[in-house]
Amino acid sequence: MRIVADHDRCLGAGQCALYAPEVFDQSDEDGTVVLLAESPPGNLHENVRRAALMCPNQVISLHESAEEASPVDAPSP
Repeated sequence: MRIVADHDRCLGAGQCALYAPEVFDQSDEDGTVVLLAESPPGNLHENVRRAALMCPNQVISLHESAEEASPVDAPSP
């Protein structure tokens, strides 16, 4: 899994940091997404998928191989 977060479109809602704090944080300056791990370990993938789904502005893109994909994948913006 590889993660891309569009910082410019982020509203700073913090759902990503709530669902996957090992992978996402929020900027102290403006509250927008800070990506801590572009390629997180497999044990965090489900939390990352959920974080992407919960993002109100859909700024998190997940790039997964076929064997990693699950029914909870985030929709493309």
